[in-house]
Amino acid sequence: MFTGLIEEVGRIRRTARRGGALRLEIEASFGEGLAIGESVAVSGVCLTVHENGPRFFRADVVRETVDRTYLGRLREGDPVNLERALRAGDRLGGHIVQGHVDGVGTIVSLRDEGEGKRMTIRHPDGLARYFVSKGSVALDGASLTIAAVENGLLEVALVPFTLERTVFGRKRRGDSVHVETDVIGKYVERMARPESRVGKRLWENGDA
Repeated sequence: MFTGLIEEVGRIRRTARRGGALRLEIEASFGEGLAIGESVAVSGVCLTVHENGPRFFRADVVRETVDRTYLGRLREGDPVNLERALRAGDRLGGHIVQGHVDGVGTIVSLRDEGEGKRMTIRHPDGLARYFVSKGSVALDGASLTIAAVENGLLEVALVPFTLERTVFGRKRRGDSVHVETDVIGKYVERMARPESRVGKRLWENGDA
């Protein structure tokens, strides 16, 4: 589990295709301190450390993840958001982020807003029901507050700190963004379905 508070921006050092899968070597200041098998969110995608060393780690990306994310399009030198997994007792400064990407969105505009920017993203079909104004969303692994959502578009405000400390300071119109919706909304939806026990009671009582 992660919080969506990005620790640093790493860089892709190498990519290697293995059939439909992929191996990434990523530059990270904390690389040597990682344990084999530890989880790291790479631009919002939870990956398992396969190997590590001074200022780098390697992780395998299975075919399903390659198909559902843009990791397969990364090239040497590309920046990525990095966050290590939450430890028991740590502050939950963002929101609960699983590192399970729901889809890939596209940046349709980036406009100045004071010292920050307003970013508009066309999100994947089928996700709109999970977005709530002033609710949370993870974009490339960063916990952000939804400013507006309508007609297949999602808006977030990026403060100067976020622009400086994440990949968003380098993003441009047309770039891809990993989208992970708030997991709480998914559980609520699941429990409210008529076939679930809770959902059945709600439907019988007319509350759903």
